Amino acid sequence: MAGKAYKRGYEHTKGRGKETTVTCGFCGRQVPKYKCIPVFRGFRINDPLVRKELGNKGMAFASSKVYACPACSRHRKITRKKTGRTSR
Repeated sequence: MAGKAYKRGYEHTKGRGKETTVTCGFCGRQVPKYKCIPVFRGFRINDPLVRKELGNKGMAFASSKVYACPACSRHRKITRKKTGRTSR
């Protein structure tokens, strides 16, 4: 049996009450926030010639934080399933 695809930052307990839900930025599914993986979307210019040509004016590109549900994070290879040994 394979292990978890990722490790959560805290233990999910009953004392927390109702947890907030967020919308997956890729499929639109409503998922509890503790199950989601935060992803920063945006773009960056890596070519040094283009960056030099733009100067400091073009360096302020917006990036936004979106959440990915476990299914989308595995599909888009944000997280990977652990490859553990299988019993024979």
